[in-house]
Amino acid sequence: MNELALYILDLVQNSVSAGATRVEIRITLSRQDDTLLIEIIDDGRGMSPEFVAKVSSPFVTTRTTRKVGLGIPMIRQLCEMCEGSFAIESEVGRGTRLSLGFRLSHVDLPPMGDLAETMLALVIGSPDKPDFVLTYSAGGGDPYVFDTAQIRQVLDGVPLNTPEVLSWMREDLNEGLGQQDPFS
Repeated sequence: MNELALYILDLVQNSVSAGATRVEIRITLSRQDDTLLIEIIDDGRGMSPEFVAKVSSPFVTTRTTRKVGLGIPMIRQLCEMCEGSFAIESEVGRGTRLSLGFRLSHVDLPPMGDLAETMLALVIGSPDKPDFVLTYSAGGGDPYVFDTAQIRQVLDGVPLNTPEVLSWMREDLNEGLGQQDPFS
């Protein structure tokens, strides 16, 4: 994968597959500290300590369609390659938290990619649940927050995957994320 947004898409799909009803994606960019932190937090099934200990191996997966899982091992390697950090915490029945740290100025850090389209793909792929919350903070200003639970409340029963709603979400995401530093 050559964009962080694609890693996020892959990792959030794990949360969806784990039955999460809420998935939070927190992205914090600090030029001053030369860091990029991505957190993915869900309330899905969670994993046992034994599974967490071996989940970074490409030969460990819960999928039945293939015998390898590359998302977590690849992102862990990228974090390490970019002088960052990788942590995974999980509890059965409570959910999982992935914390991915990167040195922002590292030459091997891929671009963010199209985060707006990634969020829309998640909504289109799972229009009923879970709820997705994206909090994107770059610099000292107020973070941009995209929250499908709030959108559902305002829409009062109108599905998120209707063309008009998707168009509005695309505009909102592009405007909100466009005001942030996409690592220029």
